[in-house]
Amino acid sequence: MAKTVKFSEDEMKSLSDLQDTYQQLTTRMGQIEAQIIVQEQGLKAIETEKEGLANQWVGNQQKERELVDTLNKKYGPGTLDPTSGEFTPTETPAQQDSE
Repeated sequence: MAKTVKFSEDEMKSLSDLQDTYQQLTTRMGQIEAQIIVQEQGLKAIETEKEGLANQWVGNQQKERELVDTLNKKYGPGTLDPTSGEFTPTETPAQQDSE
């Protein structure tokens, strides 16, 4: 049978320090993984909000097109000064010839 050897206190301290360091590193790695999950959830929430805003943007563009079509049918083509609310019709070639 092999003779057993007892490690010195310094050697046991070194081994214990290594184990403690591994434990601390493992704990910190777990914390980082948890932070990554939280950050990914936050990013997903931002992406969801962004998609909703993009859909609203497209809907607003559609409303704008519909309003322009309605106003063009009512007043004809022209230019609107949004500050004063004044609309200036565009003269067509037929209108220019009749003047």
